[in-house]
Amino acid sequence: MEAARALPGMLVRYAATYIEPAKSARARGSYLRVSFKNTRETAQAINGWKVDRALQYLENVKNKAEAVPMRRFAGSVGRTAQGKQFGVSKARWPVKSADHLLGLLRNAEANADSKGLDTGNLIIKHIQVNQAPKQRRRTYRAHGRINPYMSNPCHIEMILTEGEEVVQKGPQVVRREEARLNARQRASRVRRAITAA
Repeated sequence: MEAARALPGMLVRYAATYIEPAKSARARGSYLRVSFKNTRETAQAINGWKVDRALQYLENVKNKAEAVPMRRFAGSVGRTAQGKQFGVSKARWPVKSADHLLGLLRNAEANADSKGLDTGNLIIKHIQVNQAPKQRRRTYRAHGRINPYMSNPCHIEMILTEGEEVVQKGPQVVRREEARLNARQRASRVRRAITAA
């Protein structure tokens, strides 16, 4: 699903430039014939998630077991109880968007595997959906008129990285942080120690 119209040997530029290429895997799709608005909302729902959870979530969206919260493009969207887990009432099940994102996510995971990254510890560090040029058709109306009948395709790019290990703070660091107290904090600790004794 790499850039369909990129010339052979031409490098493709991603929007996120700060992510280290050696520790990340990328995938992108260009000129995908799937709704931009629905795909943007679905992508934002999984941004920052672990890949395993995102794959499961997108499968659940396809089966209508979990919904995608509609936050920005939420005009005329119906309400559902499945939106509660995201703190919204407006939610939908964009199956086609979920299917395209699922394919890209699997592609990025395979790219990470070929790079030798730990696929069990991957997170979605960057995901972006941009509008592609609209495709034009026509629909025929009453009294011989013609109206546009446009499709709204999109470009999708995502970058996966290995999740950072959570390291416990050492006792020296904790003591150093406790030493950086202002006068009010020191006084309250002294007061607490006196009342406890």
